[in-house]
Amino acid sequence: MLKYREILRLHAQDLSIRSIASGVGSSRNTVSDVLKRAKEKDVLWPLEKDVDDVELQALLFPEKNHSDVRQKPDCDYIYKEMARNGVTLSLLWHEYVQLCRERRELPYSYRQFCRFYTRYVTKTKATMRIKRKPGEAMEVDWAGQTASVKNSITGQVHPAYVFVAVLPCSQYTYVEGFLSMDTSSWIQAHIHAFQFFNGVSRTVVPDNLKTGVDHSSSTDPIINRTYQELAEHYQTAIIPARVRHPKDKPNVEGSVKIISTWIIAALRNGQYFSIQELNEAIREKLVEYNQKPFQNKNGSRQSAFAEEESFALLPLPASPYELATWKKATVPYDYHISVEKMYYSVPYEYLKHQVDIRVTQHIIEVFYHNMRIASHVRIYGKSGQLSTNSDHMPDQHKDYLTFTPEHFLSWSKTIGTHTAATVQGFLDSYKVEKQALKSCSALSKLADKYSVERLESACMRALSYSPRPNIKSITTILKTGQDKQRQESQEHGNTNEQQKSHGFIRGAAYYGRTEK
Repeated sequence: MLKYREILRLHAQDLSIRSIASGVGSSRNTVSDVLKRAKEKDVLWPLEKDVDDVELQALLFPEKNHSDVRQKPDCDYIYKEMARNGVTLSLLWHEYVQLCRERRELPYSYRQFCRFYTRYVTKTKATMRIKRKPGEAMEVDWAGQTASVKNSITGQVHPAYVFVAVLPCSQYTYVEGFLSMDTSSWIQAHIHAFQFFNGVSRTVVPDNLKTGVDHSSSTDPIINRTYQELAEHYQTAIIPARVRHPKDKPNVEGSVKIISTWIIAALRNGQYFSIQELNEAIREKLVEYNQKPFQNKNGSRQSAFAEEESFALLPLPASPYELATWKKATVPYDYHISVEKMYYSVPYEYLKHQVDIRVTQHIIEVFYHNMRIASHVRIYGKSGQLSTNSDHMPDQHKDYLTFTPEHFLSWSKTIGTHTAATVQGFLDSYKVEKQALKSCSALSKLADKYSVERLESACMRALSYSPRPNIKSITTILKTGQDKQRQESQEHGNTNEQQKSHGFIRGAAYYGRTEK
């Protein structure tokens, strides 16, 4: 196409027609025609920056433009499609060309196609969706400059570290202050950022800080286990920036500099006696920052986020992530691991094995080779408390769970009244409950050894001697078989009574003998 803009520019510099023709690679007659038509149409240099050679040809030579009608792309459709993952301008141009061919229309070149789109976005939209997709990433970092919190009692000033999160597409920003840069603060900052944006980006781009990345690598970085759990909970991916490559997260790097001026520096003269007071002041400044209009385009960060990016974020999970810390421990012989001076049981099969412990505010979980083997509600209060699951105990240890007075009383009633009275006598006769329980345990073992019927009979015989028999006397009765003798005598007595009750039975006196 003829360089109409260049012809008008060179003519404005009072160059000859011959020089202009040589500069644009056209004939002198063509240059003369363009200058003549420009004079007729009152088109003078300088022109607006947006006016290109195609528009100048349509203005100066409409008859030429009519013979070369091209289908202008639908820029509004292109803008919406660019919000979708994987869609590029190159792809949309190929689709545009195919559509023009089906309609038997002439398409614009790729370069002109991009110019139409850029002009449309610059005039009507706050963001241009070429390099950054809406909801694609959230860039996070600590600001280099710190704020301060003053102790109201001692007057000592403590540094407050400022966390910054930016959505690159709309430049919408979240800022919060913390008293430390540890893992807990780092995780809480991400949780609050997701809540502030009311959604989750598909990726999170942090720096290679120790609280987030255990081992930095350009190909296979090792993410901190707690940080990785956060990503899994929110269904996002952690993609750390390369070491010494701040351009991998340029938006947050640029925002950190702006935040240092608009928020941190703006609060330099204030006194804040708690981190809560500081964050309240930061939130007020943050609202002003996000609502501040762009310099070179329409809208603000907040309006761009509401109109063009909020819809693309992933939804928040039903509940926020609960911060968890991980520890390692070796299961001791009492199969109870220690967490902050509290003890939690583990299946005894894992004695002397190393396990991973996940500690949250409410739950203690134990893992062996990434398989959960125990879970307990976290204990608070006086140190030394135990949480024991009976399923974790060996069979011989489970017996001690029922080593209580209530258990033995209930057991004795199932055997008989004399056994129940004997157990009650044991519990009443000893001042120390543990001694009474030992006698009750020994009594239950006698039932296993001699049968419950004999035990009931032995207890009845022992109670005839004393209202509070001891375990030794009952054991002697069973060993010597005295419970059987009593049983036999009772059976013999019953037989004699039956014989006396019948009249046809003659006694010894009938035969002249005396009963012995």
